[in-house]
Amino acid sequence: MGMDFNFFMNDVVRQARDEIKAAGYTELTTPEEVDAVLNEKGTTLVMVNSVCGCAGGIARPAAAHSVHYDKRPDRLVTVFAGQDKEATAQARSFFTGYPPSSPSFALVKDGQVQAMVERHEIEGHHPMSVVEHLQTLFDQHCEEV
Repeated sequence: MGMDFNFFMNDVVRQARDEIKAAGYTELTTPEEVDAVLNEKGTTLVMVNSVCGCAGGIARPAAAHSVHYDKRPDRLVTVFAGQDKEATAQARSFFTGYPPSSPSFALVKDGQVQAMVERHEIEGHHPMSVVEHLQTLFDQHCEEV
């Protein structure tokens, strides 16, 4: 009796989507949604989600915990690398000067990337160090709420 790989992956993807949405992030699934949000005035944290282990064990927990802070972005959004390919490509078009990386975080202000936390700054690190990195960026670029 073999497991259907697509069935398994659909479940993994669903869980990854649900986890980040439960943390308060809005899922962007089309290029038009990405453009509308990232061109807004203010700050937006973009979490580039994926199904890899460092996304589930480090990036998504850091995404959830980092926003419990005095300063934080105006908007929290996510795109899903490898799943919502057009939306992810459109988000990455805002991340000028940074190679594609997932999982990752981009802090965008008024349509311009201010900072990135790339996969190499997530993979192999403790979730709390990623939280602290994100909160340092919030201190630098976000307003107190």
